[in-house]
Amino acid sequence: MPAKSKAQQRAAGAALSAKRGETRVSELKGASKDMYDSMTEDELEDFASTDRKGLPDKVEDDD
Repeated sequence: MPAKSKAQQRAAGAALSAKRGETRVSELKGASKDMYDSMTEDELEDFASTDRKGLPDKVEDDD
């Protein structure tokens, strides 16, 4: 599943870095912390590897 925004792609990259032990989990905040807790490394790879070209900076919640 590809990321829907640049912000989502960056958050997934940060969470993936923590999952791999490259960054401290305590450095995560917001969406990246939520993604770290709820997604597998494979899912994070899918989001983080999304091509950012053409993605909006942010996507507003429909809630």
